[in-house]
Amino acid sequence: MKISFLLQNAYGIGGTVRATFNCAGALAERHDVEIVSVWRTHDRPCLPLSGEVRLRPLIDRRPNAPRNDLGSALLGTPSALVPPFEARGAGFDGLTDRRVARFLGRTDADVVVATRPGLVIYLAAFGRRHYLRVGQEHRVYGTHEPGIRAAQDTAIAALDAHTTITEADAVTHRRRLAATGTPIVAVPNASPPPLLTTAPGGEAPLVIAGGRLIPVKRYHLLVEAFAAVAAAHPRWKLRIYGRGPKHGALRARIDELGLSDHVFLMGANPSLATEWAKGAIAAVTSREESFGMTIVEAMGCGTPVVATDCPHGPAEIIRDGEDGLLVRSGDRDAVAGGLLRLIEDDGLRRAMGSAARRSAERYAPENIARRYEELFDGLRATSPPAPVPLDRRVVAGAGRARAAARQSLRRTVHRARRWRSAGPGPLRPTSTCAVDAAGDLVVRLDRAGLPGGAFTLTVTLRGSDGRGGHLVEMPLRRPESDEEPWTAVLERRALPLAEGRWDLHVVRSDDGARRRVASSAVEQQSLLSLEPSPGAPFSWWIPYSTVKDNLSVRTWHRPAHAEASALTTDAASCTVEGTLHGARFVPGRRPRLLAVPRHDPSAAFETEVATLGADRFRFRLAYSRALEACGGEAATLDLALRLSPGAEPVRVARVIGDVVDRRRTDVYPAAELPGPRDGAAASVRPRFTAANDLSLVVRTVPADTGAYAGRSPGSPASVTKDAAVLMGAPGVVTDETVLKSARAD
Repeated sequence: MKISFLLQNAYGIGGTVRATFNCAGALAERHDVEIVSVWRTHDRPCLPLSGEVRLRPLIDRRPNAPRNDLGSALLGTPSALVPPFEARGAGFDGLTDRRVARFLGRTDADVVVATRPGLVIYLAAFGRRHYLRVGQEHRVYGTHEPGIRAAQDTAIAALDAHTTITEADAVTHRRRLAATGTPIVAVPNASPPPLLTTAPGGEAPLVIAGGRLIPVKRYHLLVEAFAAVAAAHPRWKLRIYGRGPKHGALRARIDELGLSDHVFLMGANPSLATEWAKGAIAAVTSREESFGMTIVEAMGCGTPVVATDCPHGPAEIIRDGEDGLLVRSGDRDAVAGGLLRLIEDDGLRRAMGSAARRSAERYAPENIARRYEELFDGLRATSPPAPVPLDRRVVAGAGRARAAARQSLRRTVHRARRWRSAGPGPLRPTSTCAVDAAGDLVVRLDRAGLPGGAFTLTVTLRGSDGRGGHLVEMPLRRPESDEEPWTAVLERRALPLAEGRWDLHVVRSDDGARRRVASSAVEQQSLLSLEPSPGAPFSWWIPYSTVKDNLSVRTWHRPAHAEASALTTDAASCTVEGTLHGARFVPGRRPRLLAVPRHDPSAAFETEVATLGADRFRFRLAYSRALEACGGEAATLDLALRLSPGAEPVRVARVIGDVVDRRRTDVYPAAELPGPRDGAAASVRPRFTAANDLSLVVRTVPADTGAYAGRSPGSPASVTKDAAVLMGAPGVVTDETVLKSARAD
């Protein structure tokens, strides 16, 4: 069977694209499958697609493509079929009308599946009777703009079948479209099991939520519910992944509730599977869900979900009390109660996690592919498509013959080039990286991207010339079978990597070719329970994917380190509790906190530090002291512990864990204070630097400007230009010098 999926833009990122790629890849194991993308906007898809699936664009919008369609007279002209609201949102116009009509009129597919309203409208208008015409709904019936809804309802009447992703939405469609006679079938989205090489943690006191920061997700409800959790169990933290228009409001609400050290806005993460695996519990508080892909992904990682019983998705995925909990929608206390129930019952939480992993198998791509096969076979049996017209059969046969000839020619040319060059193909190293229980990094490289016989993995300190201990080389271990990857292990105790960011490359022994290592997944969950190696020096490694999806490692290497594990603020001060590593407090000698203004180190001052045993400490820093030391000027002060008179100060930082850049996640509110001069006001707040070192940022403004009114402390306007020059400390602070700038990725 030949199956064509019609997508608006297969080169973008979104739930529909991901779900279609997953299902198409599974169907391609038994069928001829292609994805027809109306638009082409990039050279390659952003999401992974099976090599067995053909990708065919209809319109090329790449500015640098030699034969793009940006000069077409039809580009941007109104569509004759698609309602304006859908046309504007999805880029449908006169050119898409023509190209999609041509494809639907000429295709030799047995089934064509349209994946959004505008494409459903095209399929109804231009589709042919000699193939099955199937529409998909990836949202909920009542959420479309009225013009789109009316046009799509009319189009569904002309299709052979229409699918929804929940049974509840299928019921609504059947009720509203009963007169059409079109079969409405619920087929959920496909979600592959996570490809994790280490077992999900599940024991860290961590609740995970993920999705766009938009009103329908009701994250404010989750934040308010977590206030009760933090009060009863202070060790537990909440991480919310995603970005969106509600970020500022959520930041302000977190600060209002005093949860800055308990609730963290983590930003967007393109691969949430590794993050779900870190959590003991996942939380979903949406007002409604068209399906609930995040629920399935979390369950696949063995993380039980507490979800509001909102319309559609959650109740069809979660078996309440067995593999997760459903709580009353919109009820803050119910959400808090569900979280507390799992937090306080370790056995129940673990049992639900195991059951959740088994339940998620229902949504494996191969299972969803079988449901589509059953649908297609049933439609062909009950209402066979019309015979393929003779001209279409001739065209289809000729087209397939030409395609086979082109493929054979490409293979011949490829073999000839390989023979002429007498060398291996290009390097395309793609890796997964996992932190093991010892803190070592296990790097696995896909053998498909490493043609050749022997390779070396190099680890180079960014910004260095590779000399003076700033380059590490190690051979990659050869796979024992065709299914295994090339591997290397970076041992934390054997490699004293200097502080900074290290980039990984693969070098081929045959010809010296060198290429940066790409990253498909980084598993950091072991870092949540890992302890630093005892003694000095202190070292910590965090592997991560860069913004360009390359594998790098952030390292800290210091004679001693003061970890700021807890930080609380009030209107006049901040209080820090932490642990000393690589050193011990000297009995009978009182440690002091040293605060050094960067613009004038001579204005440094000290304050008391309480010791809580051999390695624990607590200090309270009054903001008025910082303001006085700055002389009324905007400034940044770096903080360190002086363990005894004359000893080198030990920088206070938050390094231990899995977060590379605390500036963006561990954000604390600013306190407003009277300025040192008449008519002036000041704000002081703790802030982490690019090196995750703790500092105080002081800002002064005229009192009548209202500079702080209604502003989130995490917004750019509340950060001084001086604080933006983040001067981290790779080790210790001295009174005479300020710290060198740390490099951000």
